[in-house]
Amino acid sequence: MAACEGQIAELYANCTNAHPNFGVTIDDFTEGVARGIRKYLLKLGDASAPSVDEIRRFISELQINDLYLSLGCAAGNEHAWWEFDRTYRPYIDRVARHLVGNRVAADEAIDFVYAELFGTTTAGGARQSKFRTYTGRGTLRGWLRAVIWHALVDLYRQREAEIPLDQCAELNEGGDVVSTRTSVQASEELMLEKIVRERYRVATVAALDQSLTQLEPHETLLLMYYHVDGLKLREIARIIESPTSPMRRWFKRSGPAGSKKRSERVHESTVMRWLEKAYRKVAQAFCAELQNKHGLKRAEIELCMAMATEDLGQTVRIKSQASTFNQSRTTRDAKSNR
Repeated sequence: MAACEGQIAELYANCTNAHPNFGVTIDDFTEGVARGIRKYLLKLGDASAPSVDEIRRFISELQINDLYLSLGCAAGNEHAWWEFDRTYRPYIDRVARHLVGNRVAADEAIDFVYAELFGTTTAGGARQSKFRTYTGRGTLRGWLRAVIWHALVDLYRQREAEIPLDQCAELNEGGDVVSTRTSVQASEELMLEKIVRERYRVATVAALDQSLTQLEPHETLLLMYYHVDGLKLREIARIIESPTSPMRRWFKRSGPAGSKKRSERVHESTVMRWLEKAYRKVAQAFCAELQNKHGLKRAEIELCMAMATEDLGQTVRIKSQASTFNQSRTTRDAKSNR
């Protein structure tokens, strides 16, 4: 790699000149190129290292502009995401609708693909964006086609998993429904699981309700939009962009340094970041409440966290929190109009 630093630096300069606001550093760019080299040239079990000429030829064949865009999106840069939307959103829509057919199901699949691309999980403090698996070896369009297909398969499997095969019912000769899980051991396990869950449910709901009070009113409303009203990220972004939106006053974003101009547009990735910030805030308060007030240990807190994740927007009273927010907002608006 050291022998190819000049080549990489030149490619990086070309990309930054074309898109200076994608927020990709030279280190990120070099690592992105290195990932492809490790994957395709440094093959497992192959003792011979690739020559400098082989590495240079490999780098010259990369879809370098696509790679640069993917690195910006993986880092959550909003400018990169807008460029990605402009170039590839119509393609994603078209492929998803072709594969699924049903428009509602296609919209759900598209949202699932975007969540995969943005990354909803973290590891080692870094968000695990699907873009980090793109190496530039082929075109971003071709890579996206594979991502869409695999996302649809994963989405289908999640739905199938809601009714496990070993819990399906069947008919006996008399036409009566007979469960395939009738063993005493299975019944005991289900009973034990129910007892354990009920034991911690009260603490879970109380701690989660308390942690929600730590949110700012606009953060509560954001969670309500997403979990209670079931709005998509794009729909929430459009609401915030509206001049009459109650959330607009909190989410005004500054332009470039030294500029007083405010951006009027909100991207889905930005809404996802705001949601993640609210989740972290709730999670920290939730764990502290369970540990300090309820005296739970780490394993018990993890169980409560799993229960809270399942029940978010159902057992937790987000609606009542939002109702309180709306009442206070109405009072403030009435006072300001006097």
